[in-house]
Order: sequence, then structure tokens, then C-alpha cells
Amino acid sequence: MTIATRPLQGLDSGQLLLICAAGMVTVAGVAHTAAVGLSDPEIAIAFGVLVAAGELARLTMPGNREVAPIGAAAALGYTLLLDVGGVPTRHSALQVVAVMSAGMTIGALPHLAVGRPPQLDGLARRLLSGALLAFAYRPLAPALYATTSRPGGTWWVVLGVMAVLILAMLTADVIIAAVLRAEQMRSAFRVTLRDELRMAAPLGAAVAASGTLLALASHSMHLTALVVFAAPLLVTQVAFRKYAGIRATYLQTVRALARVTEVGGYVEPGHSRRVSRLSLAVGRELGMAEPELLELEYAALMHDIGQLSLRDPIPGGATVLTDPEQARSIAELGAEVIKKTGVLDRVAEIVRRQGDGFTGPDMPPLASRIIKAANAYDDLVGSSTDRDRQAAALERLRLDGGDEYDPAVVESMSKVIDRTPPAHRL
Repeated sequence: MTIATRPLQGLDSGQLLLICAAGMVTVAGVAHTAAVGLSDPEIAIAFGVLVAAGELARLTMPGNREVAPIGAAAALGYTLLLDVGGVPTRHSALQVVAVMSAGMTIGALPHLAVGRPPQLDGLARRLLSGALLAFAYRPLAPALYATTSRPGGTWWVVLGVMAVLILAMLTADVIIAAVLRAEQMRSAFRVTLRDELRMAAPLGAAVAASGTLLALASHSMHLTALVVFAAPLLVTQVAFRKYAGIRATYLQTVRALARVTEVGGYVEPGHSRRVSRLSLAVGRELGMAEPELLELEYAALMHDIGQLSLRDPIPGGATVLTDPEQARSIAELGAEVIKKTGVLDRVAEIVRRQGDGFTGPDMPPLASRIIKAANAYDDLVGSSTDRDRQAAALERLRLDGGDEYDPAVVESMSKVIDRTPPAHRL
């Protein structure tokens, strides 16, 4: 858990605090376990191996979220474990932490060996979430086992306690993730919370169900339950990996298409990438949700693809200097090209509407208004880091605001640019 995977100066204050907290919990767990000895060593090793295997098979979800569902389910099952084959378990919350941290560290070593270090904040969050559940649940384990083992005892009380504590753990994990993401992406907390809930719901449900079944099945199936109930989660993980792979392929294809206009000399090198980054920053500033930001990124990367139809390229590709009719024609042609993919109809509509003015009864979508302003700004500024030139470009967009550019978008763009260090460009 204390493996150094990247310079600490690359982390923000929230990430550092999370990593420090996880480090202290890890030290406490390992020290306690070393002092008092490992309770039920065979069980601890078996679950630790499964945690390590899950960490080894971790995957990166959309939004650069690193998850290890099999390892999380194994840690959850070990935390909730009351007995194995009718013999009550005796491990403490601190031993749970020690087993989790050991499994995570061992599972991360092969990734480190090939130059794929884990995200320290993600690793810390997974450990802390498991630790919170362990500290809440393990002190109750003897009483819960007594409830099930006495004559006429029932598992319903145990299931109720498990469900409540798991829900509390998942809620805490989502809130921590949303706080960190809001700080990293400079987004509104309510937006990042909504995005994290959307992403966490399906995977969290699968992990919670598998971990609970793993703990309950060990009562009669002994340690063979680890293999039986890890299999469904493996299928779920494969499905999520395929989904993440499809999204990554889409983005790579879109980026390749965006470079065609640069290679052909229709726009300046780096124009599409700069417009995309600025558009995403403005979209986050305005509180757009993650699915909307993905469509915005696709559209921003391909916003100039209609210029390929021009017989004579526009000097520098600066559509802001052309007449509005030609700009709308380029947007229409670009939308037709994108629509032929058959899977990006919404993106095509965003690109098509970027040529429309801000006024009128049929206002363009927010994504179209953002791209229109970001494109005009980059046409005027390019890769320059000159603050005077940037200020002049923003002033020009403000003067045209209300007719061509959304004033709210221009003001949000101004805030984003003001936060950018002078030596850098989005």
C-alpha cells in the first residue's frame, strides 16, 4: 500500500489526505496483526490471494476510474465472514485491513514491473472503504453469529445488518470519489456526485451481491465458495472491460478523424485538440454531466471535418473569419460525414448546430454553443500564451455575444482561461 507509483507533487491536497489516511490505517493493521498473530491463517491467505488476483485484474473505466471488482468483492466477503463450515471466524477489523493491504500490494507488483503503476488515490480509496466497513461490522460479528447458531436462529437479522452497512460504505465511497473528482476536474460537486452514482451503481451492486454471497456461502461450502462466487463477478468484469474498450476505440477513431483536417492543411496543427480541451473545461464549468461531456469531446474534435469539402481551404482554417453562411455550410457538411457512422447521431447534431447563432426561437444545444465559442477563441489565439492576445479574443467574443455567442459560455470560458497558468494552453 505504501508503494510509490508517481511523484506526490502530481497529486492535489484531497488525494494526499486520502493516501495519508490509508497509509496510517495500513500501518495500524499490519502492526496489530504482526503483534497478535494471524487468526485463521488458511482463511486469511485464501481471501488475500483472491484480493491480489482482483488487483492484478483491475481495469480502467470511462473517466479514468480504476476499479478492481473481484478484489473488492473478496475484501467485502472477508469482512462479512462469520464462519467457515460452521466454525466461527475470529479475525478483527485490523486484520481485515492487513489482509486487504497485503493483497493489494502483491496484486500491484506485476503491474509495477511492466510500468503500469496503480492510481494511488484509487488504491487508497478502495482500502479505506473496506476499512470503514470492517471497523463497523467486525465488532458485531460474534453477536451476529450467535444469532444464527442458536436454536431457531435466522439469517434475516444478519442480512439486514450487512445490507445497511454495505449501503453506508458504498455511499461514503461515492461521496469521497465525487469530492476528489470535483477538486481534480474543477466541476460542481453535485455534478460529480451524480456521475459517480451513475458509474458506481451497477458495479457496486455486483460487488456487494458477490461479497455477501461469498460470506454466506462459506457457512456450508467452506473455501470453495471463493471460486464459485468469484466467477459471476469475473463475467461482469469482462463485460465492463469490453464496454471500456469500445469507448476507448471510439475516442481513438474520432481523434484520428480529427487529425485528417490538420494533415490536409485545412486547420492549424493542434487546433482540434485545443478546441476539445477548452470545450471540456467550459462544459465542466457549466455543470455538464459526464455523458454530455463525452459527446461534447467527440463533437469538438470533429467540429471542422466539414472543411474537407472545401475546394480552397480557408486561410489558417479560421472559420471565425468567414461569413456566417459558409460557416453553417461547413457545419452541415461535417454533420453529414459524422452521421454516416450510424452511431454518432447526437454528435452529428451538435456539430451541425454549431454554425447557428445564439439568438432566435430555436436555440442551439449547449454543447454546440460551447464549441462555437471555443473554436472562435482558438481561431483568434491559436497556440499563443500571450495574455494580451487572449484578452483581446475574449473581448471580441463578448462584443459579438447575444447574437453569435452565448454570453454565459463566454464568461465561463474567461474563468477557465484565467485559471490556466500563463505558460500553458488548454
